[in-house]
Amino acid sequence: MKQLYIKQKVFSLSEKFTVKDQQERNVYYVEGSFMKVPKTFSIMNTNREEVALITKKMFSFLPKFSVEVNGQEVLTIKKEFSFFKARYTIDAAGIEVHGNWWDMDFQFLQHGEIVGKVSKEWFTWGDSYKVQILNEEMEPIIIALVVAIDCVKADEAATSSAT
Repeated sequence: MKQLYIKQKVFSLSEKFTVKDQQERNVYYVEGSFMKVPKTFSIMNTNREEVALITKKMFSFLPKFSVEVNGQEVLTIKKEFSFFKARYTIDAAGIEVHGNWWDMDFQFLQHGEIVGKVSKEWFTWGDSYKVQILNEEMEPIIIALVVAIDCVKADEAATSSAT
């Protein structure tokens, strides 16, 4: 099992942050597009090669995000129409999210087998998440999913604070 940590910088206009391992070494770099349409987040390895790309789809009635890993779209996260509480679905081939993903405490399952776990670290400056990778082949997808879900949450928070 591998443990990674995602810690976002609180006052970063460029939306850049890193994913670190247990020894606090950088494993991935995440860079968001600042003031660019469509909104994207690029996830790069230590050689600065892109391993995943998250894109907010434009021109859709409700918010929708797509996640590409190694150049292939692996899943979409989309908001469902509801009157009371925000509800999202994740469409992916064989990947499910179980738990409370709105509070960032959930598991990733692939064909019924747990491949990763995420928990929010409380009492930290900025959003921090502990990510446990149980299937290392799924590592880029799991990191991309965590960043995408966090992006969805930030988008929802920005929308609700604007109204």
